[in-house]
Amino acid sequence: MFPALETELKQETLPDPYEDFMCRHLRYYGYFKAQRGSLPNSATPQHLWKNNPQCLLSGSVGERHDLTPDPLQKEKLLSTQGFTGSNPGRGHGTAHQAMLRRRPTCHNQKDPQLKYTRPTCLSSTVRRQIEAVSRGSLLLSSPLLKSRQLLHNDFGEVNPHLREPRDLFAFLPSSGPLQAPRWPIECEVIKENIHHIEWIPPQPEYFYQPTGNEKPPEIVGEEEGTVVYQLDSVPTEGSYFTSSRVGGKRGIIKDLAVTLQGPEDNALLFESRFESGNLQKAVRVDTYEYELTLRTDLYTNKYTQWFYFRVQNTRKDATYRFTIVNLLKPKSLYTLGMKPLMYSQLDADTHNIGWRREGSEIKYCKSSTGDGQQPFYCLTWTIQFPHDQDTCFFAHFYPYTYTDLQCYLLSVANNPVQAQFCKLRTLCRSLAGNVVYLLTITNPSRTPQEAAAKKAVVLSARVHPGESNGSWIMKGFLDFILSDSPDAQLLRNIFVFKVVPMLNPDGVIVGNSRCSLAGRDLNRHYKTILKDSFPCIWYTRNMIKRLLEEREVLLYCDFHGHSRKNNIFLYGCNNNDRKYWLHERVFPLMLSKNAPDKFSFHSCNFKVQRCKEGTGRVVMWRMGILNSYTMESTFGGSTLGNKRDTHFTTEDLKSLGHQVCDTLLDFCDPDRAKFMQCLEELKELLQQEIHKKFNELGQDMELEGNWSDISLSDIESSTSGSDSSLSDGLPAHLLNIAREERAGFASTLQKPHAFSRNSKNTSSSMVRNEKPRLNESQLNARDKDTSLDPSNVTALILSQSKERTQREKPGFTASCSAKRSTNRSQEPARDMKPSWSRNRYPVAKRGRATLTVYPSLHVYTYP
Repeated sequence: MFPALETELKQETLPDPYEDFMCRHLRYYGYFKAQRGSLPNSATPQHLWKNNPQCLLSGSVGERHDLTPDPLQKEKLLSTQGFTGSNPGRGHGTAHQAMLRRRPTCHNQKDPQLKYTRPTCLSSTVRRQIEAVSRGSLLLSSPLLKSRQLLHNDFGEVNPHLREPRDLFAFLPSSGPLQAPRWPIECEVIKENIHHIEWIPPQPEYFYQPTGNEKPPEIVGEEEGTVVYQLDSVPTEGSYFTSSRVGGKRGIIKDLAVTLQGPEDNALLFESRFESGNLQKAVRVDTYEYELTLRTDLYTNKYTQWFYFRVQNTRKDATYRFTIVNLLKPKSLYTLGMKPLMYSQLDADTHNIGWRREGSEIKYCKSSTGDGQQPFYCLTWTIQFPHDQDTCFFAHFYPYTYTDLQCYLLSVANNPVQAQFCKLRTLCRSLAGNVVYLLTITNPSRTPQEAAAKKAVVLSARVHPGESNGSWIMKGFLDFILSDSPDAQLLRNIFVFKVVPMLNPDGVIVGNSRCSLAGRDLNRHYKTILKDSFPCIWYTRNMIKRLLEEREVLLYCDFHGHSRKNNIFLYGCNNNDRKYWLHERVFPLMLSKNAPDKFSFHSCNFKVQRCKEGTGRVVMWRMGILNSYTMESTFGGSTLGNKRDTHFTTEDLKSLGHQVCDTLLDFCDPDRAKFMQCLEELKELLQQEIHKKFNELGQDMELEGNWSDISLSDIESSTSGSDSSLSDGLPAHLLNIAREERAGFASTLQKPHAFSRNSKNTSSSMVRNEKPRLNESQLNARDKDTSLDPSNVTALILSQSKERTQREKPGFTASCSAKRSTNRSQEPARDMKPSWSRNRYPVAKRGRATLTVYPSLHVYTYP
């Protein structure tokens, strides 16, 4: 039909535009090694993408008001091109697609009714091809125009629909603003940037000691008080998430606080419409007394625990009383002496003082009000502000926002040393389109065999957004593992660390306590098949599944917070294999010895309950990870050792992240003395527990010879410490989707051979985008020495490292000293032997020589 045009196309070989883009992209990041002259210069388009904001895809879910000024014009433009954009609800587009969508519309000189886009940052060849495609849809069937961007139907014909390419790399600009958080379009967000300094109190902050004068508050309510702050449109149960945008709700932000009548008006001005903030309503019931209502998790009618809000117009000499009236948990650490956190902006600016524990007359009790279906509980406390006309914040625990995480990751990405062994990727995008980051941390390997021999450790945090203590432990872990400490270098030699520092960014952004924007607890849905509704945990599980195909995962740990118990402890899973009996308890026991004033082994539990089958800990354990844990960190403080009866600070939590690394080295020590000592202690402790259990039942039992056959699940109590063990089912709008997914999965199992050409193409495309797998000989070599005993591979890596050091530095012998000696004195725990001596076992595990720095991370280290 277009012979002249076909002749023109045949005169030159047209490159695949997507292949051309990917080659440049991979070359820029150093993953495609080729001659300089064989590929176009990749620096130019990358420079354009970085400095041309309209070419960046900063969000992909919901209404893209921040990307396309006129959605109707965009729709017309795409329809006249013959290209239908990918699903706007679940896009993972790249800069290439963004350019196709963002360039201005031009009129064809030959046909003024025909419009097409002219992306200036593409090569001239690619631009001519796009223009040719726009001239007629019949050219889509041309054999010269083959692109894996275009989907094919079952008959091999091109369906004019762009496939969503995988988002291979997260984009963190070295300069300029970060990707702004995306909010549900119902949420109002103030424009102020909230920032808090980190500060360590010079003195221990002790628990509150009741005086006996604490009285239950009498709830007055807005009938007799004055509403001074109230959010209007907040999505609750019955509604569900539809779309998001940067900045949340469009339009003018209302001033929800009361208007002051003059300088003598002492009413407090409340605000919580900022990142991680949570306050629904404030009622002034007396001159200095306020009743507060927390907002439930979005799209639910429950989960009220986390609070974080701001007050202004304070008075120094007055005693204020705050009462939160709609808490749902019957038990709380506030009954055990925990105090709320307060932050004074003037103190931070003038004296560099940050968050601190404050409050008197603290009482947590059942409320006299309720909604008729479930009882409410209230928390009340009094406070004196340090300054007049100050801006102060109150929080349940030290906040750690999504923006805080992005700033931290940006500093890592811009550090040239850390960037060599820490690769930052996009795991997926959340329901609202916020990036879920994945860090791969390991030292470069020189051979495929050395890379394959490394075991993996998987760590994650903030699946429950209100448990910010998990982020502080994660920060401490990252600070240490990314440092130049010899121990950190050794760990990076031994392991490949996969880290998801914030699993639920949407919940963190909006200030939820427990749920995602699906209105459900993600830590009860790790078995989900709904990828689009629960993307964060679906992609995490899939990432770990792929990782298990490549190498053994020695340890999985998800960092949480606990609202009813003090100290830090682990929940694990009992192993039924007698060959590894009690092995899952060794790591927690070692951690209790390394952090005796913070970590309580007696609070650990290893029972697998039916109501916890959907948790990350149990799902990963059933996938084959023996050491699979949930780390629970209290919102309160310690009852152990030198820190007894004091609140935890952020420094305490960060130090525990360091001690997790320390314990990993103990756990993988080639000298198995510590491991075996812990096993012996665990057997003695278990014998004592069994005797205690039978004594409580009034029975006598001779345990010699057969005591190890007793089911451990019968000995341990429940792990339902969060009052949230029972999870809600799927929301109503997802039930039909789940049925369709299950039906489709069942039909696939019944007809495994009936794959369409489309599915084959999609599968092959996915394989091409995946990281290289080991070949059969490498797998066989790896499997010969991948038992669950963690010392085997460790010894191999260490011996190779020492040989390399001696080979590169003749006459130098790597030092093989024990751990650095620090003050680790502790009183023996109840029914437990004293901790091992730090210099009792001379071990050959820690080479102090400076490790060789390699120029790049090989692909086969699976970055």
